[in-house]
Amino acid sequence: TQLYLVRLPSMASNNPLGIVSDCDKIPFHPYFSVKDILGFILILLPLVAL
Repeated sequence: TQLYLVRLPSMASNNPLGIVSDCDKIPFHPYFSVKDILGFILILLPLVAL
């Protein structure tokens, strides 16, 4: 059972070969960061103008 528990994470993953590949992932960080900062500024501007 100990060997099974050690092998469980690798057997239960969606990547059975264990190949690490980031080419199929979309980098959302720049898009969401710019959108959130712009939204924060647009909400903060009317409050500062009071």
